Amino acid sequence: MLGVAFVAACSEEIPPRSTAEFVENPIMLEAALVRCSQDRSATRYDAECVNARQAISQIEAKEEAARRAEHDERSESKRQALRRTQEAAAQARRRAAEAERLREEAEYLALFGAAPPPEGGYQEAETGNLPQAVIPASESDSNVTSGRGDTLPATDGGNAPGIVGEPETQPISDLESIRDELQRRNDEGAN
Repeated sequence: MLGVAFVAACSEEIPPRSTAEFVENPIMLEAALVRCSQDRSATRYDAECVNARQAISQIEAKEEAARRAEHDERSESKRQALRRTQEAAAQARRRAAEAERLREEAEYLALFGAAPPPEGGYQEAETGNLPQAVIPASESDSNVTSGRGDTLPATDGGNAPGIVGEPETQPISDLESIRDELQRRNDEGAN
């Protein structure tokens, strides 16, 4: 009786492995795929071979989703970097335009002996006939000193100082302005 029970227990068919088992155990999956690929026509509808093929499809889908997520993350970081660069370029252009406007305004006011307004706004003009404009020193030897000690270029004999040449400013390229703005924003972000 014991021998019959033992033979009956050994003769029971092992249930086919599930798709989840194959996904969790890649070695078992590979062994099943090798067995199933030896005789494709005979194992085409075998439950274990069908489960192995489904497990391969699930694994490939997960890998594709991971690749897509990584690609999207890289794309988003590139878009953000491009946005920061564009914002920095726009800010640098605005600063350069404002500096140019202030320089032109100072040149214009210097023609009349008036001081340019401070950065915070306009101030009351001082009384008297002293020139109030700060004009960059010219390279000529004919300079006049105002009552305040400022060095002004000599003019053609009138009492209003004139502009002899372009102010001594170094041109700033757009690329340098953009780099400076990006560096400033990175420093602000780090703090």
